[in-house]
This record gives sequence, C-alpha cells and structure tokens, in this order.
Amino acid sequence: MTLFRRLLTFAILVAAMGGLAPSLPLGGEAQAQLTEAAVEPEPIIDPASTRKDDDVIAIRLRGIFQEVRGLEGVAVAVDAGVVTLSGPIADLASVDRAKAIAQRVAGVVTVESSLERDLSVGNNVEPVVDKFGASFQNFLTALPLIAIALLVAIMVGLFGHFIASRMGFWKRVTPNIFLAELISGSVRVIFIFVGIFIALDILNATALLGAVLGGAGVIGLAVGFALRDTVDNYMSSVMLSIRQPFRANDHVLIGEREGRVVRLTSRATILMTLDGNHLRIPNATVFKAEILNYTRNPQRRFSFELGVDAEDDPAAAIESGLRAINSQDFILNDPEATAEIREVGDSNILITFHGWIDQRSSDYRKARGAAIRVTKNALEDSGFALPEPIYRLRFDNVPPQIAANFQSDQAADKVAKKPRKASATEVVDVSRENHVEKLVDSERSDDGTSDLLDPHQPVE
Repeated sequence: MTLFRRLLTFAILVAAMGGLAPSLPLGGEAQAQLTEAAVEPEPIIDPASTRKDDDVIAIRLRGIFQEVRGLEGVAVAVDAGVVTLSGPIADLASVDRAKAIAQRVAGVVTVESSLERDLSVGNNVEPVVDKFGASFQNFLTALPLIAIALLVAIMVGLFGHFIASRMGFWKRVTPNIFLAELISGSVRVIFIFVGIFIALDILNATALLGAVLGGAGVIGLAVGFALRDTVDNYMSSVMLSIRQPFRANDHVLIGEREGRVVRLTSRATILMTLDGNHLRIPNATVFKAEILNYTRNPQRRFSFELGVDAEDDPAAAIESGLRAINSQDFILNDPEATAEIREVGDSNILITFHGWIDQRSSDYRKARGAAIRVTKNALEDSGFALPEPIYRLRFDNVPPQIAANFQSDQAADKVAKKPRKASATEVVDVSRENHVEKLVDSERSDDGTSDLLDPHQPVE
C-alpha cells in the first residue's frame, strides 16, 4: 500500500513538471488537470485496510501518548482508520496536540475527539507545582553562575566609577566644568550598561537586554515629553556654560530683570537686584532672552529731556545746556555731549540732551541726576522758561472793563524777560555706588556652590 501511494505521488509530480515545458501547449481540459495536480492531494483512503491495521495504529498512538506529558490518560479507539480520542485532558492546547499527533500516523483517515477538560485539583495544580519546583531547582543550580555575573557587573561598574571620578583629568580634557561633569556622568552610565551587558551575556540572556532597552526607549520617550521643560533648561545650561554671555558681578538686564550676576548654576542664573534681593532665573529663560550687559563697555551714555518756552530760541537753549553739562568733571570730552530738538509742542519746545560718563569712576544714576539739575538751573539762569502746558481761552461779548484787564495782563506777559544771574559751577557727588558689588563678592567668597562661569574662557 505504501509503495502504491509513493508511485502515485511520483506520477503526479512528473505530470506537473511536464506541464511546465514551454514546447508542449495544453488545451483547456489539460490545463484544468494540471491545476488540479498542482494542488496538494488529500490523503488517499486505502480500500484494503484491515482490523489488524487498526490495532497497529491504536497500539502506536497509545505508546506515543504514554510518553507525552499531559496525554497519558487519553484513550484511543480505531475503526476502519477512524481514530476516536476520549478521556480527561489537562487543557485545550493538549486537545489540539493529541489530534495533531494522531493525524500524522500512517493509515489514519480522520480523527474524532471526545476529550473532556479535567477539572480535578490534583491534575491541574500538580503540573504547576512541578514546573515551579523545576524552575526553582534550575535557579539554585544557576546561583554560582549568577553570582559570577553579578560580581563582573559590579567590578565593571566600579571601574567606570573610578574613571569618572578623576575630575582633574576631565577638567583638563575640557576647560568647561559643566561639560567635565557631564562627560564624567556619561562615562559612569556607559560602564554600568557595559557591566550589565557582560553579566547577561554570561547568563546567556542577552535577549532580555534587548527587551529592556526597547522598553526603556519607549519609557524614555514618554518621560522626555513629560519633562521637556526640564530637558530644555538642562540643555540651555550646557549652552550658557559654553558661550559664557557674562561674568560674575556684571551688571546685566535679562529681559525685564536687572541686577548683578552672582553665579551660573546647572539650573538657574542667580542675580542680585539693585535693591539687594536674590533673583533666580531659569537658564532656559536666560538662554532665550535678550541680555543687555552694562559692564562690558565702561563708557555709557545718559539722556534726558527739558522743555523751553515756544517763543525762546532753542539753539541758544541748547548752547546754554551743553555748556552747563560740559562744565561737570564727570562728563567725558570724547565722545562729547550732544543735544537735539525732540519736538515742538503747542506751548514748549522739547530738547533732548546726551552725555557720556565712565562707569568705572561715576555712578550712572547719580551722574544723570546731576546733569539734569545743572542743565535746568543753567537754562533758568539764562532766562529760559520751563513752561507748563498753556491753554488759550476765547470769550465773546466780554464787558469792556474785563476785556481791558485781559489786555493789560497780556501786555505784561510780553514784557522782555530779564536774564537771571548765572550761578557758580555746582560740584556734585557722582561717585560709584558699589554696595551691591560688595554683597555679590562677599556671597561668592563665602558660598562653596559650584559656578559655571569661568573667568579664563572668552565672553561671547
């Protein structure tokens, strides 16, 4: 019977290969036969099957089931090549497994299943207990290997910690202390991962590392979105430590916040306001903000506005004001003081005066205030009025006596102003106000907090 099935299969394959030859065209009927032959044939039922063959199949299946765990209780009955499986079984997966095994035995026509799920406590709990016991036994057996792998991982991690702790070396590699700390931390983390990888390789569990890294990547992406502000602030700290936009004790204006720089940390820039208060600004804000540094250039210009009467000569007012400004010792001759007409109003002419000082010897606010005072006094002493807004009122059908009084008042206003005697040159105190600078220096000397500002690096 087996020889007959082999010869039939070989004939079908030869016919199929012959149908592929391009020199033998096929008609519609031949093509249909070739298509049927190309499909895998169903198992052929042997008409000469006997009771003896059924007994052989049954004995073969019983022997196989006795050797397969979970299939020992399966009963096998065979009649005319039809296999009937019955009895209790542990789970549904075992049912499919028993049917698949029976289908593979030669001479089996089909498999009928009457297997039932075994719900007894012993048969269901015992395999789990045995599996757990085997796993525990394997763990005890692998304990020496696990200990060696753990020891290797610890040694590699400690070696990485030793290398990362050599801050003197990393500071020589990069002059930026923040980058040195960043590289040191990265080296420590790299060695830890290398130690874990070697340990898992010893345990032949490197596939677990791939799964852990994949999960860590997904978790890291989610955490990155959740902590994007923190990451942004951290990267801004790195860029600020590299770019060095200011020095310690510089007088800066960051956005709308003004003060003197105390220090630059890994998270924030600390300012001492001009009122003596601490101001902490996140580095992400500092990196994105406009930074105005008043200390970089010692020369600084101040400006102020004064108005004179609309009927006065603005050129003469400018000359008198500049003469008063230039008479002050704190005003620089190069660049020289200047002035220009800002605008002409209804009742006055607005003049803007500019002067330059050296911030190393003069206080900006004191100098500006002193310049305003001496310029105002000089204009008034020269006969220039600093008028307030004037409003003209018109009255129709006014009695003659009241109109005469108005005319007399207007005539009095048109009387030529008599120049006032010029005052002597005033000496004012414009010395630097350095109390906040001393507070910053004192705090930097007493506090051991690390500072990312490096005086040896160029300022951007």
